[in-house]
Amino acid sequence: MSAPRSAVRSVRALAAPSGRAVELLARMEEFLHAEVLPAEATYAEQRAAAGLEDRRLPAVVEELKVKARERELWNLFLPAESGLTQLEYAPIAELTGWSLDIAPEATNCAAPDTGNMELLHLLGTPAQQEQWLRPLLDGEIRSAFAMTEPAVASSDATNIETRIERDGDEYVVNGRKWWTSGALDPRCALFVLMGKTDPTAARHRQQSMVLVPRETAGVRVVRDLPVFGHHDQHGHAIVEFTDVRVPVGNVVGEEGGGFAAAQARLGPGRIHHCMRALGAAERALAMMVDRAHERVAFGGPLADQGVVQHQVAESRLELEQARLLCYQACQVIDDLGNREARNLVAMAKVAVPRAAHSVIDRAIQLHGGAGVTDVTPLAAMYGWHRAMRLFDGPDEVHLRSIARAELQR
Repeated sequence: MSAPRSAVRSVRALAAPSGRAVELLARMEEFLHAEVLPAEATYAEQRAAAGLEDRRLPAVVEELKVKARERELWNLFLPAESGLTQLEYAPIAELTGWSLDIAPEATNCAAPDTGNMELLHLLGTPAQQEQWLRPLLDGEIRSAFAMTEPAVASSDATNIETRIERDGDEYVVNGRKWWTSGALDPRCALFVLMGKTDPTAARHRQQSMVLVPRETAGVRVVRDLPVFGHHDQHGHAIVEFTDVRVPVGNVVGEEGGGFAAAQARLGPGRIHHCMRALGAAERALAMMVDRAHERVAFGGPLADQGVVQHQVAESRLELEQARLLCYQACQVIDDLGNREARNLVAMAKVAVPRAAHSVIDRAIQLHGGAGVTDVTPLAAMYGWHRAMRLFDGPDEVHLRSIARAELQR
């Protein structure tokens, strides 16, 4: 497979990264080729041997986590921990997208933990940070983010119906969530939950976020939701919260600040998803190129066919355009903050999954029957990146935000 050089070239052409950023990028590329990609077959074997119901992390990933820490490839998503800017982290995150099941986990840069750690770093009290943020940063536990609900259009977070009612020094939580990613992993120790504390308040001040320990009475993980038939190791769960009691001190930020906290959490999280999606699409394009050179039909390699050349060219165009938009959003986050970058993040969240989905689809077509099976990673990549046009806000919501900003200028 072709080496993932595109991200390295692009970031060096766009800006002058620090020496540390260049070094970490080189380490990540070496780690990907020497350790992560060769481990994919073992990961699949260990998951298959354990069975779909066993959500423990395969041993090979635990071994990779040790190797990643030895290379200082750990918590690079969080500037306060890594010293990297978002723009410097972007090509590193892209490389982790080449092996989405393994690399983000191995480097402790996997969603939803990254967003939850950012939230706790930004708004957590010293006690919350000590109890939850430190173990997350050390990779000792995992967490889940419980916002989306099956009964309402959760693309509008003000619709959330889960109730968080105060009773003395406690909050009582009642509601039903789904697409609570990470909840099936036995290491999941914490839910960051969004619900309504005051339905009579102003529309964007009705919601609050609270920390709900996994073992709290009344928390029930109902079942996992597959993505196009694929069951993620960490799971995407339906979770019920019935008379769940947590201390008032478990509120994140302030009561009524849940909507603002969600936006603060999702901004960097969305752009990180985009970075990883670019890596997956680059892998698909590399596979497409290799297939075009190696597969012979009608008297010559597929690479000689004009239609194939057109598909390769279109794929390269789409990825370069999407990457530059992603990098621009990162630069504005670094220079001006998440709020000023929100429209660029929305644009990237639409453009990058579209490009990735399109490139992966072409790679599947070029691989024929092999592309839609587990013989290649393409089918799983296709399912995840099609789903990406829904999670962290569907395309239509982001397009609405982009249009409103443009019309108001």
